[in-house]
Amino acid sequence: MLPREIFLCAICNISSGSCAEDCAFCTQSAHYHADIEVYKQKPLEQIVSEARKAHEHQALGFCLVSAGRGIDDRTLRFVCESAEAIKREVPKLNLIACNGLATKAQLRTLKDHGIFSYNHNLESSEDYYAKICSTHSWRSRYETCEAVKEVGLELCCGGIFGMGESEEDRRDLVEAIVSLSPSSVAVNFFHPNSALPLQKNIDTTEALFWISNLREKLSDSMIMVAGGRELIFGSREKEMFDAGANAIVIGDYLTTAGNASQQDLQLLDKLGLKVAQHCER
Repeated sequence: MLPREIFLCAICNISSGSCAEDCAFCTQSAHYHADIEVYKQKPLEQIVSEARKAHEHQALGFCLVSAGRGIDDRTLRFVCESAEAIKREVPKLNLIACNGLATKAQLRTLKDHGIFSYNHNLESSEDYYAKICSTHSWRSRYETCEAVKEVGLELCCGGIFGMGESEEDRRDLVEAIVSLSPSSVAVNFFHPNSALPLQKNIDTTEALFWISNLREKLSDSMIMVAGGRELIFGSREKEMFDAGANAIVIGDYLTTAGNASQQDLQLLDKLGLKVAQHCER
């Protein structure tokens, strides 16, 4: 059964590339020399402009994403400055931060400056993560997610399906996500890049199964299909909603292009789906 309404979220890559971590799934890692745009900080006026456009396209959430292992003092100041600037111009947007590993003190500071939710994905099972990243641990990611909840921020936590992992790895990832009871789950599908050492190993039918599995186990959470949506589903996006997804990312992703926002709005209208106007589920 199709959900009654769909929640929309947009993301903003506020710092891009040159990341010292060696995550094998990420084009922003300096280890792989992917052909992406690289910058330390996006101009503040551009961030606010993107937030305004997201709001005009009916997004409820706007996520400020930075490259790197975690939050340092410079990143913390910039995210807080960006959040305050957006809130002055677009006060109705729910702001999400996605800045890697974080302490409780840093998360409290983000909350004090207008951040509503923190997105930190587990990415894979604990066992598989050790095979695709050596510069930080899966456990450190899990502990950051726990800290998010402890300071009273909403938690968005998910992962990437189709990175060469086994079905058992996928089940372990889902169970780990479920154990955190996140308010929203970011479901990403691996988007291959010639610079990266991984290859996609998931098809549309399998992707639908894992959306359905997450919906069954997290009936009250928002299930948001994010990166790789266009690549995996193509013209079969209705099935994604049938499987239980009730949120999507509109516009571009971090280093890959997405559908035009207007195109997604037209799709939802064609499917008879309303765009959510409030975050309450």
